[in-house]
Amino acid sequence: MAGCAHEVNAPVLRTQRWALGVVLAINLTMFVTEVIAGWSAESVALQADALDFFGDSVNYAVALFVLARSLAWRATTALAKGVVMAGFGFFILGASFYNAFSGAAPQALVMGWVGALALVANVVSALILFRFRGGDANLRAVWLCSRNDAIGNLAVLAAALGVFATGTAWPDLAVGLVMAALALWAGQSVIRQSRSELRTVKLVAAE
Repeated sequence: MAGCAHEVNAPVLRTQRWALGVVLAINLTMFVTEVIAGWSAESVALQADALDFFGDSVNYAVALFVLARSLAWRATTALAKGVVMAGFGFFILGASFYNAFSGAAPQALVMGWVGALALVANVVSALILFRFRGGDANLRAVWLCSRNDAIGNLAVLAAALGVFATGTAWPDLAVGLVMAALALWAGQSVIRQSRSELRTVKLVAAE
């Protein structure tokens, strides 16, 4: 069973491929949009969110590649994604502190508009992937990415309001802390599940 390349029936596989293809296109579009907007607005929150969109695009592309492969393939890939998600959390944590103390206040209006657009994109992605939230570690990882992004976009909008009200970059720090915490939690969750699935594969192979 562990070496079986196709563990999902064809109709389910087609649905999963369609869902991952759609959210991949959404995330690539938002990555380009936020890179441009984050740079022009000098917003750490938008730049961090753009990096998150890029990371998610890679996750979705990899998930598509291993979708029809064995559980061992999917679990191993999910383990790598979990490590990347946790690493992203540490990166955003450091970048947020650095920019909060050394950067100027970003443009709140641009943050608000782009943050709202990103929120719509991530809510749509999360709804498309909602049915897969209880799947294997590979599919759970992509669901957690979209869910965390939607929460992160709410934080970006809150940061935009905070920047507008205070005229400082401190709200960017708060957003960075929220996004870092979500990435670290999701990363360890995916790592834990993927390691459990790999242990199951080894037990089945040993029988």
